[in-house]
Amino acid sequence: MKLPEKTVERLSEYRRTLLECLTKGKTHIYSHELARLHNITAVQVRRDLMLIGYSSLKKKGYDARDLVEVIGKLMDHKNGLNVAVIGMGNLGRAITTYFIGKRPKLNIVAAFDVDPNKINRVISGVYCYHMKDIKDIILSSKISIAIITSPPETTATITETLVIAGIKGILNFTTTPINVPDSIFLEEFDMITSIEKVAYFVKDQVKL
Repeated sequence: MKLPEKTVERLSEYRRTLLECLTKGKTHIYSHELARLHNITAVQVRRDLMLIGYSSLKKKGYDARDLVEVIGKLMDHKNGLNVAVIGMGNLGRAITTYFIGKRPKLNIVAAFDVDPNKINRVISGVYCYHMKDIKDIILSSKISIAIITSPPETTATITETLVIAGIKGILNFTTTPINVPDSIFLEEFDMITSIEKVAYFVKDQVKL
């Protein structure tokens, strides 16, 4: 079953919230509680969960642990997927440090850079290889997903190399839009656009 992209995003957010609830000892949660935490409607929460065939016990709400497992079975690869970070500058290191250990089915197993001070070292818990070794390491380490955080001027060349190496999904954090074959899933995150979006919706409320 292929879910809409927005549904997948919300399911990921629900799982994060449910895991936080469990760490606080909260074992059940109602749709309206999830909705409030994510600034959406309870109807939307119920639609998303009905779409994956999940319903609640009305008296107690959703079983948080059970729902985490259901979402995991739907979203995660049964054997896990390996991830590489391309570019170990400030952003690359921050992403790697934050993400390691967050999801057992997604493993950052390699990083790449051209800086001689970073190559052949463990940075943020991940071994950093030279960019020229991308194709060989992607193949030998069975890497399926690449996160690009390299300088914008290198994005096109890196993307071409990733496509040739057989990468299946790319998360692009650079300001350079990229084109990939239809067989590769591409997610592009533009921080400037996101900030400008926020600025647009608050500009009429700010008096300078």
